[in-house]
Amino acid sequence: MTQSRFTCFVVFSMLLLLQSCTGPSIAVLSHNAQILAFGDSLTYGKGSSEGGDYPAVLAELTGLRVINAGVSGETTSQGLIRLAELLVGETPDLLILLEGGNDFLRNHDIAKTKTNLAQMIELAQVRSIAVVLIAVPQKSLFLSPATLYSELAETYDVMLLEEALTDLLKTRSMKSDTIHLNDAGYRALAETIYRGLEDAGAI
Repeated sequence: MTQSRFTCFVVFSMLLLLQSCTGPSIAVLSHNAQILAFGDSLTYGKGSSEGGDYPAVLAELTGLRVINAGVSGETTSQGLIRLAELLVGETPDLLILLEGGNDFLRNHDIAKTKTNLAQMIELAQVRSIAVVLIAVPQKSLFLSPATLYSELAETYDVMLLEEALTDLLKTRSMKSDTIHLNDAGYRALAETIYRGLEDAGAI
């Protein structure tokens, strides 16, 4: 290998390393940490068997208490009110936020959905609660994550799982119906969250 090629190889390797290390870190979760999984039916676990929802699987993987705060059919406007009420009585160390799908299905104003999610993130951050944001795909012929999630993640410097849910909803074997996962899908989602927390240094 010539000197110039070796130099290019080193620079390229360093760029890859830097890319792999990008993204916000999360403080290490102690053995008694609590995780609040907040969202709609995808958090509740519609389509799963008992104990097959992703918060239950994540609790199994982490050994931590994971509170399933999912409500089927909830919109972000409803979720914003509910989260504010929940955080009066709960003090989780980590919030996993997966909401917005019902807004898209009901053709709610995208700007309002983004504002609601932003205010949810702010509710957590003002209490020093770390946030993991899970992107939901937009209603379209070809599923793709709504861009508002990456915009929010950048604005608030929170961990984003952008493709995880979209990829699972594109896979028939992972779904119980067109918009919900099955046991295999929820487990795969929990495993992706777990790996993301590992990469962020939280566990």
